[in-house]
Amino acid sequence: MLEVYIDAASAGNPGPSGIGIFIKGESHHIQISEYIGQTNNHIAEFTALVRGLEEARKLGSTIISVRSDSKIVVASMEKEYVKNEEFKPFLEQALTLASSFDLFFIKWVPDTQNKAADALARKAIQKEKK
Repeated sequence: MLEVYIDAASAGNPGPSGIGIFIKGESHHIQISEYIGQTNNHIAEFTALVRGLEEARKLGSTIISVRSDSKIVVASMEKEYVKNEEFKPFLEQALTLASSFDLFFIKWVPDTQNKAADALARKAIQKEKK
């Protein structure tokens, strides 16, 4: 099983944004830190989810557990619904990717349990500022 920790950071809302993805398990230890341009924090969180699922799929795992400190992302995936039209394309893409795994889990975690992904997301913004 792969554990995929995801997070996003925005310097302003909207503002310069980055995503952080930390994947561990099945002999993998992958860290991704990407600047994604100017956006708001919720879109950045959904972007992190989609990228995390894409990376996990590349690894060929059939069981994946995603951990996020974004309540809107976790609730949207659990309900398979989001009210805000702006988020729907991201949710649809994430649901499609999630269905490609034999088992998919998503769980909300507090910030304290998501420090690695948070640091990667913040690092992405800092790299862009330089």
